Amino acid sequence: MDQAVRAGTPGRKLSGAQRAWLKFCLMGVLLTNTVCWKAFERAGLGGYRAGALSWMFRHSKVAWDGLLRASVVLVLRQHGITEGVLVADDSDHRRAKRTGRIWKAHKVFDKKTGGYFNGQCLVFLVLVTPKLTVPVGFRFHEPDPKRSAWRREDRRLKRAGVRKADRPAAPVPDPAYPGKAEQALDLIGEFRRHHPDIRVKAVVADAWFGTQGFLDGASRLCGQVQAVSQLRNNQNIRFRGRDGSLTDYFRAYPGVPQRVAVRGGKEVEVVVGSARLHVNAHARKRFVVALKYPGETEYRFLVATDLSWRTLDIVAAYTLRWLAEVFFEDWKLYEGWGQMAKQPGEEGSSRSLALSLLLDHALLLHPEQRARLENHLPACTVGSLRQFCQGEALLEFVRSVLAAENIAERLEQLAEKVKTWFPLAPSGKHMSGRDLGRQQPSPSLKYRAAQMATAG
Repeated sequence: MDQAVRAGTPGRKLSGAQRAWLKFCLMGVLLTNTVCWKAFERAGLGGYRAGALSWMFRHSKVAWDGLLRASVVLVLRQHGITEGVLVADDSDHRRAKRTGRIWKAHKVFDKKTGGYFNGQCLVFLVLVTPKLTVPVGFRFHEPDPKRSAWRREDRRLKRAGVRKADRPAAPVPDPAYPGKAEQALDLIGEFRRHHPDIRVKAVVADAWFGTQGFLDGASRLCGQVQAVSQLRNNQNIRFRGRDGSLTDYFRAYPGVPQRVAVRGGKEVEVVVGSARLHVNAHARKRFVVALKYPGETEYRFLVATDLSWRTLDIVAAYTLRWLAEVFFEDWKLYEGWGQMAKQPGEEGSSRSLALSLLLDHALLLHPEQRARLENHLPACTVGSLRQFCQGEALLEFVRSVLAAENIAERLEQLAEKVKTWFPLAPSGKHMSGRDLGRQQPSPSLKYRAAQMATAG
C-alpha cells in the first residue's frame, strides 16, 4: 500500500506508525466485524488503546484522498486486470432515529415497507472484471432539502387539483446537494483519470440512472462506450411519426423466448423484444429492450446508447448489475461498516467507510483467494474467507504463546489481560441480589378481605 501511495501521489507516503495503525485497524475490522475503537482495543488485549486509535484516525496526516485509489491500483495490478464493466448503484443504510452528528443522515424511503427511516444513502462505483468484482469509489448522497420540500408541496397541490401554472416553480438546484446521477458521473470521471490504462467496455446502472444526461455522460467519459440502464414502462417513444408508450409498443410487437446466460453462468429462458426507438425524454434514438424473466407478467425495459450491439449482448451486460447487489450484501454483513460505525462528522463516515472497503480489497489479495483466481477457480465468499482468517489469527496467537520462553508465565499474563479487557457486566434480567418483596398475605388484612368478599 505504501508503495502504491508513493507511486500514485508524489510527495505522499505512509509512515511506519501509519502502516502499523492501518494494519491493526484492518485486522480489527476483520476480527470484530465493526469499525469501533473499543472493540479493537479489546480484540488486541490492550495492545493499542482506543484513544490512540481514534487520535490517529482523526489527526494523523494519512493520505486518505489517495489511500483507496492506491488500493484499487494494487488489486488490479496484482490480478493483471486490464478491462472491465463499470456498475453504478446506490445503497441505503439505516441509522438510529436521532443522529445529530452522523454525516448526511436524512429521511430515506424504505422500499420494503413503503415508509421511511433515518439513514445514509451511498452511491457506489463497482468494477466488474473477468476475474473479480471490486469497489472503486463512493459518495455520500443527501437530497436537497429545499427541493424535497417543494416536491411534497407540489404533490399536495396536484392532488388538490391546482394547475401547474398556479403551483410554485421548482427551486434552483443547489451545487452543495448534487444528484445521484451527477455523483455517479463524478465517480466515473475520477476512475478514468486515475486508471486510464483500464479499458472500460460498458457502463451499467439501474433505473434511477436511466436519464439522458447520465447515459450520454457515462458513455462519453469512457470513450463513447455502451451505457445501459432502464426506462419506466410509461416512457413515451416515437415510432413511424407517432408517439406512444413503451408498454403499448411492445404489446403490439411482443418479444420471443430466448435463452440468456445470466452473468456468464446458468442459462435461463426469457422473453425478449427489442427495437431502435426514438425516446422522447432523451431526444434521440436508443436501443430499447423489453425483457421478461420466468414468472414475471410485465416487461422491464432496458435502454442502451450504442445501437450497434446485439440484443442478447445488451441483456447479458445488464445482468452484471446484480453483482453490485452481491457486493452490498457482503459489505454490510461482513466488512464492519454496515454493522457498527458510529464515528461522527464527515471524516468519521468517509474514513471509516474507506477502512471497510480497504478490507474488501485486502481479502481479494489473500493467498487463498489469489490462488483460486489465478487457477480460474470460483472465488471464495467474503463470509467464508473472513472465518478462515479468524481461524488463522487464532492459530497464529497460539503459535506466539508456544514460542515464548516461559509458556506458563506468558499464559498467566494473558489470563490477567483477558480479565482486564473483558470485564463481566451485571445483568438486569435476573433478580439475584435484589429484593423481590414479601409476596404473601398479611395476617392483619385477612378480616378486611373476608368482609369485602361477603359484601361482594
